[in-house]
Order: sequence, then C-alpha cells, then structure tokens
Amino acid sequence: MPALKNLTLKPGKKSAEPNYVLVIHGGAGTMIRDGSTPEQRAKYRAVLSRALKAGYEVLKSGGEAMDAAVEAVSVMEDCPLFNSGHGAVFNVAGKNELETSLMVSKPPASHPAMPSSRRGSSVTLITHTRNPSHLARALYLAPQLAPHPMVSGAAAEATGALLGVRQVDPSYFWTEARWKEHRRGLGLPEDPVEYPRPEIPDDTNSETTDVASLSDDKDKETWEPLDLMPTGTVGAVALDIRGCIAAVTSTGGFTNKLVGRVGDTPVMGSGFWAEEWERSGGFVKRNWDRLRGKSKYEGVGVSGTGNGDYYIRRAAASNIARRMQYLGESLDEATQNVIDDLFKEGGLGGVIALDREGNVALPLNCGGMYRGVIRPDGVPLTAIFFDEQLTEL
Repeated sequence: MPALKNLTLKPGKKSAEPNYVLVIHGGAGTMIRDGSTPEQRAKYRAVLSRALKAGYEVLKSGGEAMDAAVEAVSVMEDCPLFNSGHGAVFNVAGKNELETSLMVSKPPASHPAMPSSRRGSSVTLITHTRNPSHLARALYLAPQLAPHPMVSGAAAEATGALLGVRQVDPSYFWTEARWKEHRRGLGLPEDPVEYPRPEIPDDTNSETTDVASLSDDKDKETWEPLDLMPTGTVGAVALDIRGCIAAVTSTGGFTNKLVGRVGDTPVMGSGFWAEEWERSGGFVKRNWDRLRGKSKYEGVGVSGTGNGDYYIRRAAASNIARRMQYLGESLDEATQNVIDDLFKEGGLGGVIALDREGNVALPLNCGGMYRGVIRPDGVPLTAIFFDEQLTEL
C-alpha cells in the first residue's frame, strides 16, 4: 500500500494568543476497518480524546511541554487498548519488557540549571514501572543519578523508585487479549489462560482505564483490540508557550519479540527526537524572516510508531530534523519523505511531528494510526484509519 499523502495541520491565524499544541498517537500498523464495530472504534477515540485533554490542561495553564506530553502518554499507558503500560504485549518468553523515552528541544524553563546538552532520557527492559513515561521524566530531571542518555533494566527502575516513580508487580501488565495474542503467535492454544491475573487490587485501581466503561454495555467485561499482533507504541509531542518542544514515547515492543530486544523507542534519533537550531541565511534573509514574524530559531519534535527495526536503520526521527535544517524542507515534506523511504524498505508505520510554529504532520504508510491533535480552542480531534480526517468524537 502506498504511503498516505501527508496532510499537514497548520495553526490558526496569527494572533496575540499563546501558541501551543499537542499531537498524539496510539500506535500504527495492523488495525483493520473491516470487521471492526462503531463501538470498538469509539472506545479508542474516547481514550485518545481523554489523553489530549489531559495534556491540554497542562499547556493551557502555561505548563511545560514535557509535562503535557507525559500526561497524555500516561492516559494511554493506563489503558489496555494500547501497546504500552497496562496493555503491553508479551515477548517470546511470555514476559513484558517495556521501553520509553523523553526528549526536549531545549531545557525546560522550570529547570534553568539543566545543561543545554542534556536533552533527553530513555529506558529499556522495564519490568516493574507502572508508567514508563514517568520514569523517563524522573531520570531526565536527575542528571546526578542518571547522567547517561539511555539506561536499562533493574538498576534504572531502582533509581526511579528512589525518585518516587511507582513500581508494580509484573502481573499488572497482563491482559487476556495480549496473552492470547502471544500464545496464538507461537502456535499454542489460547486456552487455558495460564498466566495469572493480578491478585493485588492496588495495582489495578480506578486509575486504570476500564474499557467496559467506554461502552454503553457496562456488563461487558471482555474486549478485543482493533490492532492484531501490534508493533506500535504510544507517543505525544507538545509545543508550549515558551517555544519548547517535547517528545515522549512508550511501548511494549512487538508481540513475541526476542528476550532483551531493544527497539527504536529508547534509541535517540530513531523512534524519537526533539531539537531546535538557529535559522541559516545572510543578513537579508534574517531580516526578512524577522519582518514576517518568524523566530530566530527553528525546531521540531517527532515520535514514531511501527516496526522499530526499520526506524533504527534509517535514523528516522532525526532524519526529519536534518532534512528540514539542511535541505530546507517543510515539516510536511520532511516527514513524508522519511515515511516514504521507510515504506520502500518494508518498514510500515507512521510518525507524529510538530515544528516551532505549531504546524503538525501525521503521515503513515499503513492501514491506520491512532492519532489526535488539540490546540488552544480545546477541541480534541482524532482519527484511526489511513483515509480518515481528524474530527471531533
């Protein structure tokens, strides 16, 4: 299937109003329209809207892009519909190994002492952290404890625990739908369900999204995911009123991945990126840009979703920034070209991206991508399939 023509969403007319925006995705790839029901699709869009509103409240109050992106991602991590946190897929050994990342285009205003060279943090092989995105944020803000841009495993989670990041028993991540996908993918019978449900109610309290509550059928306890054998992630990119861009991504990887596999989500430049740079050009161009009200700086934030192995090989996320900076491509052109290149090599997926002016791009080259955008008007716009326009639920 050819890549979908990128439809860049531009901000409203220039005004004195603060310019902030949040764009999210809940994974891309194998969702199929045929056989899905309106109720099923509405559940996904309801959670996307909830995530957008959570991040919007942070931006509306003048908060940091980083915090808005984490808030949005946390909502999806708490929902079993998405391949992250509580809905994460299983590896080949029947275990959950999660990954997450955070990156900012410049240090957040709330932490002015943060070195300008420290722009992100990522973690892989997570097995106990309830909300991986919280761990990425905590480690980023603790350079003395976690000076590296990427860490992994038990030591990283222990550091997170010292910083107050909530830990849970690994059984918290179990869901029946993902467990059956795991067994089905290995050619094993789906029943009996052998992996134990969590027995500690504290780990599955009201903070976790009850999928049945999203439906009119309140007595329906079971649910079926729209995406089959997912390879996607969840992610958010936010622009705050100070011009800072933050990208946050979280995933369970792909179903029946090898034990210890590291995907693109924690690999800086592959599955995520955020950066700003000074506009190039001589005296005339700089003055022309100033007369047009353009900032001295350009910037971009990216979160990818799909088959991460291809994103790693292409350094997909940072490639978008380089195309904008050195080739003079627009956000629309750069994201579309990268998605097209991935498709040519067999890499299916999509990206969400925004620039410093508030333009948003959501290109994909597969059947669909759970996605949404919210601007200062506070209206959450969402879509699922490749040929859908963003609309209000």
